[in-house]
Amino acid sequence: MYNILISAAAAIAVLLILVFVLKLAWWGSLLVGIIVFALIFVLFSRITMKKVMASIETAGKDLQAQPPRFEKAIRELKDALQYSKWQLYVEGQLHSQIGMIYYMKRDFSNAFPHLEKSFFKNWAATAMLAVSYMKRQKKDKMISTFDRAVQWNGKESLLWSLYAYCMNESGESARAKEILAKGLKKLPGDEKLKDNLECLEKGKKMNMRAYGDLWFQFHLESLGALQRHQMASMGGRMQRRMTAKR
Repeated sequence: MYNILISAAAAIAVLLILVFVLKLAWWGSLLVGIIVFALIFVLFSRITMKKVMASIETAGKDLQAQPPRFEKAIRELKDALQYSKWQLYVEGQLHSQIGMIYYMKRDFSNAFPHLEKSFFKNWAATAMLAVSYMKRQKKDKMISTFDRAVQWNGKESLLWSLYAYCMNESGESARAKEILAKGLKKLPGDEKLKDNLECLEKGKKMNMRAYGDLWFQFHLESLGALQRHQMASMGGRMQRRMTAKR
């Protein structure tokens, strides 16, 4: 990455000047070189991330518009990919955002290649990738992707339930129960995980709707169910506004 290379080049140049020109001791010169590397790297990283965050914020405003400007947001984020050559993990973070936008607008074919490059700590993007593998009948890939997601995001209740849901849908009810039990070890007392484990033990369907909009963004319910949920949400918001006006 350019920021690392520039910082290292500057540090080496300072080290050589101190040792061979100013004839200073190696250990002291090395210490100064390390400090120079750290200072330049932090400065350049902040400059790069400021530009990246500006693009993400602009894309966020496009998504919040009525109606949402999906394509404009995607273009903004794709333009920001130019900064991935400068800073570590920027590429994965941007691909996560792009993939999630495509996925949420049900453009699964375009979402998939971006989700494959997503940042491993973005649990929602990684979960969408795992669901995509399930839909493509790639069970082993689905499992390994979910395993990576829970490894880095073990405090996300929906992630554990989603993993269990997909395993149950794949005919692995016993493993689904094991996953929920592991989730409860990470999140003791989580009522949604407890409820879903009880549902599976009783042979019932998991109650994923308890997670609200977060659940529906994974598009594992029918389009009709999603539309009904959206209409109910809109109706609830309108009712709250009318109540507030009174």
